[in-house]
Amino acid sequence: MVSTSADRILSNATMLETETAVTICARGLTRSFGGHVAVNNLTLELKRGEVLGFLGPNGAGKTTTMQMLTGNLAPSGGEVSICGVDLMEEPVRAKAHIGYLPEVPPLYRELTVDEYLLLAAKLHRVPRARRRDAIAAARERCGLAGVGNKLIGTLSKGYQQRVGIAQAIVHAPDVVILDEPTVGLDPNQIREIRGLIRELGGAHSVILSTHILPEVEAVCDRVQIMHHGNIVYGDTIVALRQIHSGATILLGLRRPPPLAELAALPGVGTAEAVEPTLFRIQFAAGADPTDTLVKQSAARDWGLYQLKPAQTSLEDVFVNLTRKEESQ
Repeated sequence: MVSTSADRILSNATMLETETAVTICARGLTRSFGGHVAVNNLTLELKRGEVLGFLGPNGAGKTTTMQMLTGNLAPSGGEVSICGVDLMEEPVRAKAHIGYLPEVPPLYRELTVDEYLLLAAKLHRVPRARRRDAIAAARERCGLAGVGNKLIGTLSKGYQQRVGIAQAIVHAPDVVILDEPTVGLDPNQIREIRGLIRELGGAHSVILSTHILPEVEAVCDRVQIMHHGNIVYGDTIVALRQIHSGATILLGLRRPPPLAELAALPGVGTAEAVEPTLFRIQFAAGADPTDTLVKQSAARDWGLYQLKPAQTSLEDVFVNLTRKEESQ
């Protein structure tokens, strides 16, 4: 059967949608400073609508990576494409798809919110006819509707962070990159910014770099952990929580023995007191001490009241991976 023009148009549209489903694609990304390799052969992919948590201890190479992804620092090797546009070959076109909030927001304190967002819209080449609507939309999304005429320098730290995010999205980019967006905020402000990040993830791809691990668990779909310039873990939050699943249990005993006695039982690798009567038991390699713990509890009248698999936290995984790398 001969395909019609409509069929060809639909096919082309489907191909375009598939191609643009990946908003950031980095392959072999490397950056050296003299003899020091800050980022080593990094691969990163971000899909439309995803929120990626980008983690690592100080000096891991996160900021260097983000500077390369945003075109602010040239890589020593590798390639980056933004929505299918090569960042090295067509930087202006590629950067048009990016919104960036660095750790220190690039704010002009002597300008009003509206004046600053107008400047940002011009710098992002938003057409004159669309600027008013673009600024209004950014203000609305960032909870700034009532402060457009206020000087940025008079706003609280939380509102200044909102202004920083507003400048990053005023041109409706496909990718929003946020570096430590909640540093210095109080708990209420952090909660508000988290809500905004979750909302951004619905229409944009978001990379969130932060040291606040619960923040990543609360708002991100995936996480990549970086250490010494290398990616040491990359997967979904759900998969991350399943690391070591079945190899650790929480043991509740109303009349517990000394911790050393628990740790000495066959099949127990380590025993850690979480609370006075609650213990985290790590299995020894290839062992399962569950039956032993139940039998010993009954025989010695320890008062067993809880025995269940322990859920691995992001903090557990982060510490385990970075310490493991340090010891190698």
